[in-house]
Amino acid sequence: MERKIRVLLGKPGLDGHDRGILIVGHALRDAGMEVVYSGLKQTPEDLVEAALQEDVDVLVLSILSGAHLALIPRVMELLREREATDILVLLGGVIPPDDAGVMVREHGVAKVFGPGTDTRDIVAYISERKGSR
Repeated sequence: MERKIRVLLGKPGLDGHDRGILIVGHALRDAGMEVVYSGLKQTPEDLVEAALQEDVDVLVLSILSGAHLALIPRVMELLREREATDILVLLGGVIPPDDAGVMVREHGVAKVFGPGTDTRDIVAYISERKGSR
């Protein structure tokens, strides 16, 4: 029996809006992935610890507050420190295009999905990158 792709959804920082990430979570679950939602207002440390405890393949982070320049580099640093660079990190929310490039080029985020992204594109991206387990 193949292991399902495991995904942790996270809302780092003080952002209190989670409708978008919940919609993404439903789409991933409908596609056959195991989805864990960490809840609102998580610290980078909380998210990395949860990702390791849940043994996830993918960490999907959503930020609408504008704090991505502070929070995402810390998440990526913690993943490196914990030798968990095999976890695919995706970012969504309101991320300016220039910042999205920085997140990918300088910090190791695999991809940034902006507002209005079709959830099928997110499912396809994860399926392509992580395949069936």
